Amino acid sequence: MRQPFVRCVLAASAFAAAPVFAADPVTALYCANLVDTAAGKVLGAHTVVVEGRRIREVKPGRVAVDGAKTVDLPGATCLPGLMDMHTHLTSETSRDSYAEGFRLNDADIAFKSGVFAERTLLAGFTTVRDLGDTDGVSISLRNAVNQGLLKGPRIFTAGKSIASTGGHGDPTNGARHGLLPDPGPDDGVVNSVDDARKAVRARYKDGSDLIKITATGGVLSYAKSSDNPQFTIEEVKAIVDTAKDYGFIVAAHAHGKEGMRRAILGGVTSIEHGTYMDAELFPLMKKNGTWYVPTISAGTFVSEKASAEPDYYPAIVRPKALAIGPKIKGTAGAAYKAGVKIAFGTDAAVFPHGQNAREFELMVEAGMPAMFTLQAATTHAAELLGVSADLGTLEAGKYADVVAVPGNPVDDITAMKRVSFVMKDGVVYKSL
Repeated sequence: MRQPFVRCVLAASAFAAAPVFAADPVTALYCANLVDTAAGKVLGAHTVVVEGRRIREVKPGRVAVDGAKTVDLPGATCLPGLMDMHTHLTSETSRDSYAEGFRLNDADIAFKSGVFAERTLLAGFTTVRDLGDTDGVSISLRNAVNQGLLKGPRIFTAGKSIASTGGHGDPTNGARHGLLPDPGPDDGVVNSVDDARKAVRARYKDGSDLIKITATGGVLSYAKSSDNPQFTIEEVKAIVDTAKDYGFIVAAHAHGKEGMRRAILGGVTSIEHGTYMDAELFPLMKKNGTWYVPTISAGTFVSEKASAEPDYYPAIVRPKALAIGPKIKGTAGAAYKAGVKIAFGTDAAVFPHGQNAREFELMVEAGMPAMFTLQAATTHAAELLGVSADLGTLEAGKYADVVAVPGNPVDDITAMKRVSFVMKDGVVYKSL
């Protein structure tokens, strides 16, 4: 019932400014094929006419457009700009990751984030959710992209995620006593209903677009459990109810079943990872209209790294990576068969940014049709964000976010890893 308000608030920061990078007044894109993500069909040759930031019209065949700059995409299939609903643009995995928090200043993180953002855009992802950062750098990154200071995707950011003491997202995990002050709601750590409300309000004050909670333990946090519940239902409800006051949706990191159950009953919008989701939780997800964002890429990467390079992760992390990582693909396949709503998300940063498209291949391996995976990254993601009026399909009036890949991705889903053309907001950032 609050969806129109949510759409307006979420869209405010990401759509705040016209692009500074140069765009031609009118551009005609000649696509060998075009994916109709609303209908779930690959169509033949089409011309996409772009005027300013938006699509003016989409016509079958190759159509001459007076005064337009023409862009030929022979042998390529055009799709709406891709959307990744789970990224962390302010960090990236490495052997040094656990020490970086004690060495890097915010400015260091910001410079690296600009590189990660551009890499993500050039991989074809024109819109992302950033689900948790440190010290609000992702908020500044979003603003810099909107102002045209950096090349990057349209960013909807949660800012600092909300955790409980010792939970996945507590910034003091792994630090010796006395080194850092005890974190509170302003730092994204809560231990009561009142704390939970304050943490949401602090995210609003920071300039976040949505809320992210860590409803269970996690794999890469410096803590023992990957799946124990870390909020009470009352705390989750307090977060969700307060978030509604600000037009925020709530994403919940969750691996364990009980933490997921509390998050779903508490009213969160999406479950991220969902490793131990099962036949008991699938109907609950459907009943409550809860979205699922699998992040198979992250699970696959951590299990591969922990197996091949045992010293890549700290000793406390390694067994969690080996236990959780391999299970996510199977859970995602079962959730698809059960009819759970699924949106595309990768947890990029757990693996190198720019490799987001591997998720398409892994989703297909999990049993999802290729077209469904394309919809998960377009129409489904737009619905989850509440921005379907502007994004998710190639239609007149929508923002001119267009990507192209060689061949037909429904026949060969690995084509999604070979994006050859990227337009965002009517501006071409990558071309043949």
